Amino acid sequence: MRCPYCSNKNDSVLDSRISKNGSSIRRRRECLKCKHRFTTYEYVESIALMVIKKDGRREAFDRQKLMSGLMKACEKRPVSVARLEELVDDIERSVERKHEREVSSKEIGELVMRNLHELDEIAYVRFASVYRQFRDVGQFVKELKRFLKK
Repeated sequence: MRCPYCSNKNDSVLDSRISKNGSSIRRRRECLKCKHRFTTYEYVESIALMVIKKDGRREAFDRQKLMSGLMKACEKRPVSVARLEELVDDIERSVERKHEREVSSKEIGELVMRNLHELDEIAYVRFASVYRQFRDVGQFVKELKRFLKK
């Protein structure tokens, strides 16, 4: 594993843990050159799940892209990275169980929205504003009203 700080290829594994759901292994590492510590994750490689975008294009499911969107929605909110990783795991497992090879981006977005709704209200509204592509304040208020009814 290459150190993200100094690019050295030599490190030592300080700790290894299996995730709660057993789908990944978390390893805490220390670079032998610069002594910085960093975390890596190992996942079982599965058949590539393709995401069908709104315009019909297909691209490989990217858990990092999903994690990035969730982190933006939860920025400055009391939601831990560990909780977001669990959420990404849950969404990925749910999609893989339902679909063999392809899933629409709409379905993934709806799963994210449902989970964020339960996790953090502000993160939910932030994600919804980007996901639903609000064009004006009226659309935003309409979504807020719908959220408050739930």
